[in-house]
Amino acid sequence: MNRSPSYLLRDTLAVSGAILLSIILSLALLVPLISIEPEINLGKRLMEPSYSAPFGTDRMGTDLFMSVIWGARSTLLMALSTVSFCLLIGVPIGLIAGYYRNWFCDALMRLSDIAMAIPEIMVAIAIAQALGPSASSVIFALSVTYWPFWARLVYAETRSMRNEVFIESAQALGASPWRIMALHILPGLVPSIIVRTSVGIGATILSTVTLSCLGLGPPPPTPEWGRTISESREYLPEAWWYPLAPGLAVFFTVLAFYLFGDGVRRILSPRSFRRGTT
Repeated sequence: MNRSPSYLLRDTLAVSGAILLSIILSLALLVPLISIEPEINLGKRLMEPSYSAPFGTDRMGTDLFMSVIWGARSTLLMALSTVSFCLLIGVPIGLIAGYYRNWFCDALMRLSDIAMAIPEIMVAIAIAQALGPSASSVIFALSVTYWPFWARLVYAETRSMRNEVFIESAQALGASPWRIMALHILPGLVPSIIVRTSVGIGATILSTVTLSCLGLGPPPPTPEWGRTISESREYLPEAWWYPLAPGLAVFFTVLAFYLFGDGVRRILSPRSFRRGTT
């Protein structure tokens, strides 16, 4: 038995995460309607924070506050695209490998074990470097290295559900394996997948920013948080405000996804309910 969604409203941290996440996503989606793209003004380069530019300006005289809001679009798009591809790859593999018991499924899981044993960010850097700096390179590199996390989760959950009575009943009634996986097992995995995805987006944002800091993300003039942080290093410590805006954006965005994901986990976790936690 799962907790009522109204429980989320009594969870201060989860509500804070949901509100913060809504603000960030709304700004990223609506910024083209409320503002033009940041303009270059060399006469205002490296200005300290002021009323007209709350977070100061960068080396090109661009308002860092507006640059970060526009950068949210590319950063979030790369992270969400990466997680979407991970779901498309990892969920079917974990579902099939968890339901069937043969050498091929075992080989798939061993492959995921090997992938998880290697530092993901190092593999992602190598792949992105080989493909060249672009948003698609970042998405592909992270998708290739992160799908095993979803595959492993779905595999473990499927193996535990496979011997349940309702699955055996469906088999006895002649339901095909694909029907059982699609209509009986997969719906039961949705809560775990939602929680893993919410937390995974936060981790993916950090990896996306890391790759962009190394010059492997979208090239200029596309605004991007990681590249802005990387550019600021040349002007520190004098221009202390330069990395502040993108750094805060990364911090609060990742925090919002983690808080929201943790709140959803407490709602959807039957174990938490049975323990009687509040």
